[in-house]
Amino acid sequence: MKQVDYIIVGCGLASIAFCEELRANNKTFLVFDNNSQKSSIVAAGLYNPVILKRFSEVWKAKEQLALSIPTYTRVENELNIKIDYKLRILRRFTSIQEQNKWFTASDKPGLEAYLSTELVKNTNSAIDAPFALGEVLHAGRIDTETLISNYRAFLKTNDCFEEGTFQHSEIQFESGIIQYNNLQAKQIVFAEGFGVKQNPYFKAIPLTGSKGEIITIKAPDLKIDYAVKSSVFVIPLGNDLYNVGATYDNDDKTNQPTEKAKEELLSKLKTFINCEFQVVNHVAGIRPTVKDRRPLVGRHPEYKDLYVLNGLGTRGVMIAPYVAKKLYNFIENNDVLDSEIDVNRFV
Repeated sequence: MKQVDYIIVGCGLASIAFCEELRANNKTFLVFDNNSQKSSIVAAGLYNPVILKRFSEVWKAKEQLALSIPTYTRVENELNIKIDYKLRILRRFTSIQEQNKWFTASDKPGLEAYLSTELVKNTNSAIDAPFALGEVLHAGRIDTETLISNYRAFLKTNDCFEEGTFQHSEIQFESGIIQYNNLQAKQIVFAEGFGVKQNPYFKAIPLTGSKGEIITIKAPDLKIDYAVKSSVFVIPLGNDLYNVGATYDNDDKTNQPTEKAKEELLSKLKTFINCEFQVVNHVAGIRPTVKDRRPLVGRHPEYKDLYVLNGLGTRGVMIAPYVAKKLYNFIENNDVLDSEIDVNRFV
């Protein structure tokens, strides 16, 4: 009979962040995953402290960055991989009025560290930006696909991973211990993303889900080493490849790419990119979104050894380490969860 402190269900950004908390505190665990949820893998992976549509600060941006960057650095060192790419993000302005709004926002206490007050003049003939661009500071990109694939391999090597579908019906509660087949655990943390809708213990949580689609283009003449945000993001990957995204669809809950989303992305891209390109990839996934745009973290109201870590939405690479630490301290140190992330705020 194998015994661990934690069972973790799911192996996306939330799960990896929680695993890192457990490893830092010498806790034993086993991760179950069937690779059915794609949102973390297909995510753009940007960590960006500014909401560029409205020129406003991301929720808890300072706290999130303070935890997320060291977390990914530790993973890089432990796994001997490169996943954190510092990246300039330039917001394309469409008018003088947008420039003025940018300068106004840069004076706000929560944004002054993140918005440069020096306009960036466009000198790239492949980009249409007659009103210049504004630079976001302290931004970058996490290569989520490399992170997840290598972390899964790391867990397998250390006998901490079970590939396959977790059977919720097999959970048994016996005298303060959770029994799952030939495994005993003290707690289970469900970090299943939108897959939580198949979880009988947490399927009622108000996770709406938003489908996102991204295309990858090859554009040899674009030649940018920074991300551009206009009606869509264009994010450099190297070797003349760029991710373009993303779409938002609250109705379609499948992981299948659609021609409609592809055409939407191409139409928006062509409004500010002048060079030739070809589409070389197209992916889709369901983001675990919540109506109030805050994570869902906490304990099951009846089964006190079952926990949820979900609802990271569109900014998972920044939020995951922050909420993982909050949940760990809630479980192990009896810290009080902030009401704005507590899953029971909707009860």
